[in-house]
Amino acid sequence: MTELAAYAGLFAVAFVAATILPAQSELALVGLLLTGKFSPVLLIAVAAAGNILGSCVNWLLGGFAERFRDRKWFPVSAQALDKAQGWYRRYGRWSLLLSWMPVIGDPLTVAAGFLREPFWSFLVLVTIAKTVRYVLLALGALGAMGPVV
Repeated sequence: MTELAAYAGLFAVAFVAATILPAQSELALVGLLLTGKFSPVLLIAVAAAGNILGSCVNWLLGGFAERFRDRKWFPVSAQALDKAQGWYRRYGRWSLLLSWMPVIGDPLTVAAGFLREPFWSFLVLVTIAKTVRYVLLALGALGAMGPVV
């Protein structure tokens, strides 16, 4: 596998994982880290960038959700969107720090767009959440490897 293919694949998986589609960016990141062939910092940056960009797509979808939320292809169910909106209304923009979480994270990013969270505050909070998750995951994976000789 070429380096470019590895990084592009990780970016793609992380992007898809930020949507409602099933994907495991964590497994891809840890797998690439454990090979020892790639820069951990670059892997984290690529995974975070893909995941953040996917969340931005969710935010855009949320902005148009009222028009499309009842369509079969809409990536978040009405029930999940209603639940995320409840969280978002209760805890405000700070709930975006949970955007890394499975199940609730993706609908939260859609709810942020739906409820017209300003893009720049959305981007800052989602970037913090997604990047910290990948950093902690990488530290755990690298720590499990033990000392590298």
